[in-house]
Amino acid sequence: MTVRRLELHVHSVLSACASLEMIPPFIIEKALDEKIDVIALTDHNTGANVPALLKAAEGTGITILPGMELETAEEIHVLCLFDTLAQLQAFEKIVEKNLPDYKNNDEFFGYQLVVDKHGNFLRKEERLLHTASRLSIFQAKKAVYELGGLFIPAHVEREENGMLPRLSGVPPELELEIVEISKHKVTAEVRALWSDLEGLHIIKNGDAHDLDAIVGTTSLEFDEITIANLKRAILEQC
Repeated sequence: MTVRRLELHVHSVLSACASLEMIPPFIIEKALDEKIDVIALTDHNTGANVPALLKAAEGTGITILPGMELETAEEIHVLCLFDTLAQLQAFEKIVEKNLPDYKNNDEFFGYQLVVDKHGNFLRKEERLLHTASRLSIFQAKKAVYELGGLFIPAHVEREENGMLPRLSGVPPELELEIVEISKHKVTAEVRALWSDLEGLHIIKNGDAHDLDAIVGTTSLEFDEITIANLKRAILEQC
């Protein structure tokens, strides 16, 4: 099997909180510099820049996993990762129906930009994306799994949008297997603080909002790059 470096939590300029340098060609260039094999693009509540990153990655040897960082009704952030763009777009339709129709305030929150593979401006997303959807964490997990995706609560230890503080632990009925913690945290220390993490598999990602955060935080050994193989590798190696 092949050891692969992964960065499974990356934002583009479509996330208002991301740097304007987070455009497809720069993301790919940084990934090549860091010898990263797999990137998941996970903008807030949308996948509209995934097609551009897929095109930018063509011929580079880098695999792009279509993804999204969903904000649930409980204000919990979750990584939703898929094998195909079609799967992501089907999930995106579900999210759009459950996203409040608030207008983005560019000056306050930042710009939400849809771009092409070269990073050229296509349009501005006027709807506020960085907000809670009406999907509960249970509904979201069900929808992701029905589409064949992978559901990973993000930076679970964080006070802001982290599952552990928001829900005071891990609901057993959620039947989770994998969670993400922030890259600067020590896994053993987080486990010691939250006994609910016993038996769960923990990964780290950069939660990259700028190029410097794309470092390939996780390395796993597996062959064909699929969601099923990625999940299996996490369960066996993390």
